[in-house]
Amino acid sequence: MADKLQGDAHMKAIAGVSGRGWTHDAERDAISKTFQFKDFSEAFGWMTRVAMVAEQMNHHPEWSNVYRNVEVTLTTHDVDGLSDLDVTMAQKMDAFAD
Repeated sequence: MADKLQGDAHMKAIAGVSGRGWTHDAERDAISKTFQFKDFSEAFGWMTRVAMVAEQMNHHPEWSNVYRNVEVTLTTHDVDGLSDLDVTMAQKMDAFAD
């Protein structure tokens, strides 16, 4: 099970992903980002790659897809906030989108 990020680790995690377009929702202690792709097929392919990683990690994003846009929110429900799993998932999502 993951541990909730707190203090300096929490601030460092948010700073690390904010430079890549992730925003922090303090109320939910979650990070969010909208990914934009060339078309639906590219967006869906990206989601498929991310889904396979999510299954391996047993850590699943909250997301929605409309045409070429995928809105993502990451938080760890088991700890009611951000964990290292969210940061790792954000990094993997960014890498697949590049």
